[in-house]
Amino acid sequence: MTELPEIGAATGVASLAWLLFVLPALGALVLFVLGRRADRWGHWLGVLTVVASFVVGLLIFIETTGLPEDQRTRELSLFEWIGVGGLHVDFGLRLDPLSLTFVLLITGVGSLIHIYSTGYMSHDPGRRRFFAQLNLFVAAMLVLVLGNNFVMLYLGWEGVGLASYLLIGFYQARPAAATAAKKAFVMNRVGDVGLAIAIFLLWTNLGTIQYSEVFARAGELSTPVLVTVTIMLLLGACGKSGQFPLQAWLPDAMEGPTPVSALIHAATMVTAGVYLIARANPLYNLTETGRLIVALIGVITLTLGAIIGCAKDDIKKVLAYSTVSQIGYMILAVGLGPAGYALGITHLLTHGFFKAGLFLGAGSIMHAMNDTVDMRHYGGLFKYMKITSVTFLLGYLALIGIPPFAGYFSKDAIIEAAFDAGGWQGWVFGGFATLAAGLTAFYMTRLVCMTFFGEERWRNVTSEDGREYHPHESPSSMTVPMILLAVGSVAAGFVLTNGHLLADWLVPSLGELQEAEPGTGALPHSVIPWLVLGCTVLGALLAYVFVGRRPTPVEQPQEVSWPVRAVRNDLYTNAINEALFEKPGLALTSAFVATDDRGVDGVVNGTGSLLTGSSGLLRRLQTGFVRSYALSMLGGSVLVVAALLVVRFS
Repeated sequence: MTELPEIGAATGVASLAWLLFVLPALGALVLFVLGRRADRWGHWLGVLTVVASFVVGLLIFIETTGLPEDQRTRELSLFEWIGVGGLHVDFGLRLDPLSLTFVLLITGVGSLIHIYSTGYMSHDPGRRRFFAQLNLFVAAMLVLVLGNNFVMLYLGWEGVGLASYLLIGFYQARPAAATAAKKAFVMNRVGDVGLAIAIFLLWTNLGTIQYSEVFARAGELSTPVLVTVTIMLLLGACGKSGQFPLQAWLPDAMEGPTPVSALIHAATMVTAGVYLIARANPLYNLTETGRLIVALIGVITLTLGAIIGCAKDDIKKVLAYSTVSQIGYMILAVGLGPAGYALGITHLLTHGFFKAGLFLGAGSIMHAMNDTVDMRHYGGLFKYMKITSVTFLLGYLALIGIPPFAGYFSKDAIIEAAFDAGGWQGWVFGGFATLAAGLTAFYMTRLVCMTFFGEERWRNVTSEDGREYHPHESPSSMTVPMILLAVGSVAAGFVLTNGHLLADWLVPSLGELQEAEPGTGALPHSVIPWLVLGCTVLGALLAYVFVGRRPTPVEQPQEVSWPVRAVRNDLYTNAINEALFEKPGLALTSAFVATDDRGVDGVVNGTGSLLTGSSGLLRRLQTGFVRSYALSMLGGSVLVVAALLVVRFS
């Protein structure tokens, strides 16, 4: 069992940690309240607040690195938030290596995305509103990772859900955007119910929801309760991180502006589920069943996302399913327990760099191609967009795991740990993770070939709005963030893993990284890197042979084999969810409504009708004539006398 760190009070720069989320929250408030009066300068306020938050986070990080390892976990209590009966919840912050790592990722990559957005949204009339929503999103995400209890986490969790709904549906007049926003909101609520149930169970059984107290007393939970809590936490993670079976909302979220895709899919919202499981590691360390279910969900999702990504022609949808797959790797890693917690966070950080860069690169391409996302209308763009092309290619190499780029150090380490799981788990986890690596190389090489090389197909077609294409490089406000992220795509993996730098930093939060003894896994350690690299190169070569060397049709062929149709239809996951959950849920809801209308309401309304009818009958007796009342009195008297006589002589 992981030894829990002692918790001290936050002092020095750490006492200003409340500024981390207050600054972007104030930025959002000002932009929402001032409205159109802030249109000319509002975007710069949005950028400034997030950059300032990054500076505060960096100062706290530097201060924390100077402390002994056993003093790096500190808490800052701001005020008592909830006090009802025995429930007392502080509005407090937990500053430890895990939360500070996420703070730097959220504010650092978030700042670059904000700067990029000043150019990308320069001609959009809703730019000020867009930056207000971006600020709100960052503030909510910071509350999520900084809270020192599960209720604070839930507050940020719901705030992120609300902000993502606004951002995905930013183009409100577009039906597809409104539908995608609603879909994301509803599917996330399903996961949120799981998180809420887990919190209720912890409070019921332990009488507290404070991280420090829950983790210290986790051993008091019975096995059934512990397994249920970990599964419910996983359900919450599946909703936020787009994992099976709640992954369908994430690709549809591409209807939002491209910077939103980079923010949601790279550094923030989709990583919340990974953070949740990593944060609750003392609970998962106590249940092998809980960890196994987490790992299985990760394996299913990483394979599913990689397969579907192979058949998409929408550049953002390809990257979206890539995110589904890569988050699957992270979920697999944290499902491996102490052998994978730090590896999952490492891949989360490297993924934040290269996936944000890829999404911003996709946005740059769209900016140059009349907002067209169909890769069949691209081709030969390397000649016209050198900076975008080079930065995108560096992100591509990092994603598919070519050494020495970032993904090689983080993803390959997860695959190696998966093979080390032992028994059938090692073969299943490691085998599917390796297969997905080859599929990743296939769909990303396909994307690169269709976009940057080959025939300039855009010369022979026009965009949906009827305009001709005139590809050109994006302004520096967009290319500079892409260049900085490309640097991270190249160097982040080596820097974070060299000498177990990140793993050692995270020890107070996640415990020691447990590496398997050589020879105990499914495959020797010396074989695994070559196997993964071989599958990667094979996937890239197949994509080059089948896509790069062949002409790409401008229109999608209609007559295709059933496997291709299945993949184009997302392996019918939407249809399965609809058949298994949506339709039965609607039918159950209709049954409850009918029961309420005809049963509960029927009884209430029937009682009212009975009283009304009987009152109407009785009212007829009140005629106002004395002779009628006298007759009634006589009749009553006769009945009373008759009753007395019957009783007397019976």
